[in-house]
Amino acid sequence: MTYKPAYIGISNCDKWTTYKSWIASLAHGMNIINLNARETAQQQISECCGIILTGGEDVHPSLYNKPEYERMFNLTNINRERDEFELSVMEGVDKFNIPLLGICRGLQLANVFYGGTLIPDLPSVGKSGHSTETKNDAFHAVSLHHSAALFAITGKENGEVNSHHHQAADKPGRSLRAVALSGDGTIEGMEKQDAANNTFFTLVQWHPERMNQANPFAGRLGESFVKACKKYAGIV
Repeated sequence: MTYKPAYIGISNCDKWTTYKSWIASLAHGMNIINLNARETAQQQISECCGIILTGGEDVHPSLYNKPEYERMFNLTNINRERDEFELSVMEGVDKFNIPLLGICRGLQLANVFYGGTLIPDLPSVGKSGHSTETKNDAFHAVSLHHSAALFAITGKENGEVNSHHHQAADKPGRSLRAVALSGDGTIEGMEKQDAANNTFFTLVQWHPERMNQANPFAGRLGESFVKACKKYAGIV
């Protein structure tokens, strides 16, 4: 068996240490590296046995052919350098079939990579309750499709998750499907259409890294991701 380096790469953001602490508590003995635009080489991406795309800034709407959204919805929390870098990370994920966990912005960026589109501002289309006016998370119910890999991971068809976002996936990208929805129909989870024949590829809008780990939408999700990383790296 060919063994791959046991690196889990986490995309850089201002809450990077929170993601690192969460996954380090589950991935004992594995190295965790910071993936960022100014320091990470493409070879390092290809050597990862798992990648987490984290939350943060809005994905620039020009990347899904809606540049006018920037002005229409006053989108100012944008980082073009990060966008371009994380699209290159997705190229590595796609080419090498690296296990991927996309969280919040990570879901949105991955969807755009595959040609999908985004809702630029949920309140503007009448969907509220996905964020608060403070730094605290909102909480709401989520429902999973019973055929989803995410359902197999959590063992739950319904549950409660945290929420802190104003954008969301609109049209799913090629090869992707929505597998989790909030009560207002907002896409809360996505995966590959042919999930059974792919490595771990799960995208969620909630933040499992700052949820109670007894909640299967957090704890079991993280454990399943780490298990897939170890398998990819050849670690028994």
